[in-house]
Amino acid sequence: MRVTEDEFETLVQRAMDQLPPEFAELLENIVVIVEDEPEPELLREMGMDEADDLLGLYFGVPLAERETAYSALPDQVVLYRFPLVRASRNRRELIREVRDTLVHELGHHFGLSDEEMPY
Repeated sequence: MRVTEDEFETLVQRAMDQLPPEFAELLENIVVIVEDEPEPELLREMGMDEADDLLGLYFGVPLAERETAYSALPDQVVLYRFPLVRASRNRRELIREVRDTLVHELGHHFGLSDEEMPY
C-alpha cells in the first residue's frame, strides 16, 4: 500500500481531531510530528534491531513527573509513517494503527506505562 506524506498527515490530523474534547484540552505544550523512519541509532539505543518496526515514540516529561514551575520546549509525539504503513494490510487498518499509536504515545505524556495501556 502506498500512502503519500500528505495523505498520512491527513490521517494523523483526523486522529487528533477525533480525540475526546476533555482529553484534547489537556494537550498543551505537545506537538505531533511525522517522520518516515526512526533513526538506526535510536533503535539501537532502545535495544531494537533495524528490522524492528517502531511505530511511534514519546519524547518529553510526563505530566505526572513535572514540577509546578515546569517550563520547557514542547513534548513530542513522533509517528513513523513507513512502519505504520508496513503494519497495515489496508487503509482501514492504517487508520486504526495511526489512531492507536497516537493514543498510546499520548498515554505516555499522561504518565501511563506500556503495561497500563490498552494498546
